[in-house]
Order: sequence, then structure tokens, then C-alpha cells
Amino acid sequence: MSSLYLIILASLVISSISLIGGVFLFWKRLSVKKFSSYLVAFAAGVMLTTAFIDLLPEALENNDDQNIYIYGLLGILVFFLIERLVIWFHHHDVMRVKPTAYLVLLGDGLHNFFDGLTIAAAFLANPGLGFITTLAISAHEIPHEIADFSILLHAGMKKNKALFYNFLSALTALIGAIIGFYFLNKFEKMLPALLMFSAGVFIYIACTDLIPDLHQDFKKQKKWATTFTFIAGVVLTYFLITLLEH
Repeated sequence: MSSLYLIILASLVISSISLIGGVFLFWKRLSVKKFSSYLVAFAAGVMLTTAFIDLLPEALENNDDQNIYIYGLLGILVFFLIERLVIWFHHHDVMRVKPTAYLVLLGDGLHNFFDGLTIAAAFLANPGLGFITTLAISAHEIPHEIADFSILLHAGMKKNKALFYNFLSALTALIGAIIGFYFLNKFEKMLPALLMFSAGVFIYIACTDLIPDLHQDFKKQKKWATTFTFIAGVVLTYFLITLLEH
């Protein structure tokens, strides 16, 4: 199977995860909240392991640019600025619920677009890396999409409408994947930089969004349960990376 088909398939899998929020929110909210906490812990472990064991080594391999690390820093800075802009928009739109919902969709669409670029970069570097990267993104997207769906419902959207718009926003991953495939195919020299950028993004999301939530859960009620789930994400991902490399 060609790289383009694998990239499209992986991006469609990522996009379809946006529908999972509709399934989980039919359950009791307490059950969803507990399950989501374990997914956050697992996602943090998967993303950090993918960044340090897969993306960074792939970016450094056969690379002559001595300043390659600057792209990892750029990935962190870009997503920091994006997150600050989202917070700023939310701050100035506290009382207007409907516009806030669409800002969330816009921000999620941009996030998914970068996910698509990440998937394209990973598969073009190595199919095994592509599968691991898809796993890492999926682990993060499950709790993320549940949270987005909850925000849309809280903003007053009906379930069917919220599910539709959330899925529409998620399809930007497919757009990013296709653009990434043709862009990277023509400019292969940029592949290490994009992989390093993706690693920076993964590290930023895990260390600023996911891990702080684990510390809050530990103080409240989760104790050591999410710690074990976090470690399980690290061990499982490391095992899969090692297996695919051989």
C-alpha cells in the first residue's frame, strides 16, 4: 500500500475519533470523567515516548543542519502562542456562549490540521513511525474530543449538531495530511525540521496540558491509578517502537 493511502487512512481514523464523544456522553457524566482521566494519563505517556524515542531520532538521522533543534523549540513556541490566543478569545467572550463554541471548533480544526501534517511527515519518514505517531495522536485525541463535545453541548448545541460540527472540524486532519504528503514529497529536505517541530508539539501538549491534569487528579481522588496508566503508556509505546524497528 502506497504512503498516500496509508496517510489518508490514518488521518481518517484520527478524524473519526471525533465521533467518540457522542458515545461516551450517553453514559453518566461521572463515569465519563473517570475514564477520561485514565486516557489523559495514557496519552501523556504515549506522546512523550513517541517524541523522545521516535520523532527526535528520526529527525536527527541523516540530517546535516546543526540548528535542527530550533524547530523543536519553534513547535513549542507556536503551540504556546496558539493556546494563549484561544485563552484570550475565551476571556473576551465569556458571556457570549455561541461564538465561543465556534472558536473551539476553529482551534480544534487548526490542531487537527497540524495532526495531519504530523501523520504525513511520520509516514514519509518510516511507515512504522507513522503507525506509532497515529497511535500517539489517537491516545491524545480521545479525551480531547470528549472535552470538545462537552463544550459544544454546554454552549447550547444539540447533540446531533455538535457531533456533526466536531467531526467537520476533525476532517482538517485529512486536508493537512494530503497537503503534507505533496509538500514533503517535493521538499524532502524539510522532513527532519517538520519531525522536530512535531516532537516539540508533542512535548508541549504532554507537559503543559496533560501532565498538570494528572497532578490535579492525584491531589483529588485518582491517587496512584493514573500514575500506573501513564507508565503503561510509556512502556507500551516503547515496546511497539522497538518491535516495529526490528
